[in-house]
Amino acid sequence: MKVRRDDWGIPHLWALDPDRLAYLQGRVTATDRAWQIEVERLRSEGRLAAVLGPAELPWDRFARRARLDDTARRCFARLRPETRRWVEAYVDGVNEGLRDAAAPEFEALGVAPGRWRPWTPLGVFLVQHALFGTFPHKLWRADLFAALGPTALFASADPGGSGSNAWAVTGPPAVIAGDPHRLLELPGVYQQIGLACPEFDVVGLAFPGVPGVPHFGHAGGVAWGITNAMADYQDLYREQLRRGNGGVSVRSASGWHPARVHLEHVTVRDSAPELVEVIETPRGPVIDHDRRTGEALSLRTPSRVLAALGFDALLPLLRARDTGDVVRALRSWVEPVNSVLVADTTGDVREFVAGRVPLRDERCRREPVPGWEPRYAWRPGYAELSEAPVSEVAVHANDRRPGVAALGADFAPAHRARRIRELVTVGTPAAAVHTDARGVVLRDLLAGLKVGGAARELRDRLLGWDGVMSASSVDAGAYAAWRAAFVRGLHDHPVLRPLRAPSAYDGLFAPWTDPLGRIGVALESVVAGLGATACVPAAAAALAEAASLPPQAWGDRHMLAPIQALPGATPTAQPSGTPTADHRATPTAKPSGTPTADHPATPTARLSGDTDCVLATSSVPGVSDACWRGPVARYVWDLGDRAASRWIVPFGASGHPGSPHYADQLPLWTAGELIPACS
Repeated sequence: MKVRRDDWGIPHLWALDPDRLAYLQGRVTATDRAWQIEVERLRSEGRLAAVLGPAELPWDRFARRARLDDTARRCFARLRPETRRWVEAYVDGVNEGLRDAAAPEFEALGVAPGRWRPWTPLGVFLVQHALFGTFPHKLWRADLFAALGPTALFASADPGGSGSNAWAVTGPPAVIAGDPHRLLELPGVYQQIGLACPEFDVVGLAFPGVPGVPHFGHAGGVAWGITNAMADYQDLYREQLRRGNGGVSVRSASGWHPARVHLEHVTVRDSAPELVEVIETPRGPVIDHDRRTGEALSLRTPSRVLAALGFDALLPLLRARDTGDVVRALRSWVEPVNSVLVADTTGDVREFVAGRVPLRDERCRREPVPGWEPRYAWRPGYAELSEAPVSEVAVHANDRRPGVAALGADFAPAHRARRIRELVTVGTPAAAVHTDARGVVLRDLLAGLKVGGAARELRDRLLGWDGVMSASSVDAGAYAAWRAAFVRGLHDHPVLRPLRAPSAYDGLFAPWTDPLGRIGVALESVVAGLGATACVPAAAAALAEAASLPPQAWGDRHMLAPIQALPGATPTAQPSGTPTADHRATPTAKPSGTPTADHPATPTARLSGDTDCVLATSSVPGVSDACWRGPVARYVWDLGDRAASRWIVPFGASGHPGSPHYADQLPLWTAGELIPACS
C-alpha cells in the first residue's frame, strides 16, 4: 500500500485490491480529518451534546427521533457481501488512524476519539443529507398557509436548495464541469483524493467518513458529476396519538394501533442528561409536533422504507469504464435523488436521474398530510426516471427541466441555468463560468420609484450598473444595502405581518421557517406575489436608507464565514432564516475570525457572487450579507486528457489548523483558479 501526496497535500492512494484500498482511504482520512469525522460520527449517533454541550441538543434530539443510527445499521445489514466487506475495511482503516490521531480539539475538550462501527459511514452519509431534502420546506409551507391561507407569495422556487451547477459539452473531447454548493464548513465537506488499484484508477471528491467517491469522479475512460435533482422524496405525515395502558397508540385508516415507543438518554456536557421519547408509526419515526394542533409529525423516506441508501453503487462506480457502467451502477442509488452528467472517451455523453421518488398523492409534495387517510399512502413502486443522450450541451442548475419537472415542487429559478448555457455556448472557459457573478437586479421596481435627492441619485446609479456582484464593486454594495433594507421593510408589510407569529415547529427548523429569512431568499417571488405597487413604499424607504449609508464595496459586506464545530463555540455562524437544504440547520460554529484555544483565526475572504449568480455565494438579504453557503468544490473533467483535469476546494486537504494544507487553496478558490487533479 502506498500514499503519495501532491504539492497540495492531497492523498493519492494505491493498494493491491479494493478492500485494502478502502482500508488505506479510511486510515488517511482519519489522519487528515480526525476531528471532523468524529463530529460526524457523534452527529449520526445523536451524541454530540455529550462532547460539545447543550447547544447541540436540538440536533441530538432530531437524530434520535429520526433514528439515523438505526437506519444506518439497517442499511448496512442489507448491503451485498462485497460492499459490506469493503465498508468494513474502510472502518478498520479509520479506527487504525484514530488510534494515533492528534487534533487540538480532542486535547481542548479532554476527550479521545471513539470507535467506529461497521455502519458508521452510512450514518455519516445520512447526517450529510438528513435535512438535504424537501421536508423542512413543507414545515415552512404549513406555517405559511396557517398565517396567510392559500397564497401565490413565495410561489416560485425556494433558493435554499439551489446553487449547484454542472454542465457537459460533447466536444470533442467531452468535458464535464461543475461546482456543488453546500454549507461552507471548515474543514471542507469534500475531500480531494486519488484511489488506485489494479481494478481502477479514480480521482474524485469523497465525503470524509465515507468510502469511495459517490458524486464526482474521473476514472480515466469515464467521468461523472451530479447536482441535486430537487426531487421530492420525503413526506411528512400528521399523526394522532393517544396514550394509555403504558403505551402509545396511533390512528391509522383501520383504527388505532400500537406505535413502537422507547426512551433514550442523551448525555449533555456540563448539564443534566435529557430523556428523548422515540416513537415510530407505520409511516415513519416521529420527528416533531405541531404546536397548533397537538399532532405529531412522522417522516417517511425511501432509505428507511427500503433499508437502503445506495451504497451498493459505490464499488461499481469506481470500476466504471464507460457511461453505460455509470448508469448501471447508479440504478441502485436511493437517496438523495441526483441529476447525473456522465461522459466517456468514446464521445458518449448522457444525462439521467438517480434515486427513488415515491408514487403518492400530489398534496404530499406541498405540506404535512393526515397519516390516517389512505389516499396519502405511498403506492407500490417508484417513479420512472429519465435518461437521455446529450447532443451538444447539457446544463443542470437545480432548475425545472423536462427530466425532473415531474419529480418535485420546489426548483431553483432559471437564472443560473440560462446564464451558464449562454457562456458555454460561446466557448467561455469553465473556470470563467464557475466565477460568473452577474446577478439578478430588480430593475423594473427600481425604475418605478419616485424619489428625490440622494435616493434618486442612487436609483439612477443602480439602473446604470451592470449587475455584476464583484467583491470590489461599490455599486453592488449599494444594491445589497438597498435590498437588505427592502427585505426588512417587507417583513413589516401588513400583508406579511401574520407570518411573524411563532412557528409551530421545533427551533431546529428555524432556518426554514423564519419569515425574514424566507422573504430575503425569495425576494423576487415575494415582489411578484405582492405586486410592484404594494412594494413601492418599502422599496422607496429602503432606497433612502441605503443612500444615507457610506459607500461600501460588496466584498466588505459579503465575507466568507465558514462553519466550524469547535470546543466552546456557540451556534451563531448561521443566522435564523437561512434555508440550507443541507445536512443540519443549527450547526455549532465559531464566528468568523474568532480565535479559540489552539486554533488560529478562522480564514476568511471578501467574496464576489450572490445567490442568483452562477457564482452562488449565498447570503440571506435582510438578515446578513455574510456567506455561509457556496461552492464547496469546483471541478473540470477533461475526457481527452485526464491529466488536464482540474479542481479546487475552499480550504485545503488537511483538517489540522497547524498544517500548511489547512487553507492553502483558499486564495485560489477565491480568485476562481484551479489546480491539477492529477499531478
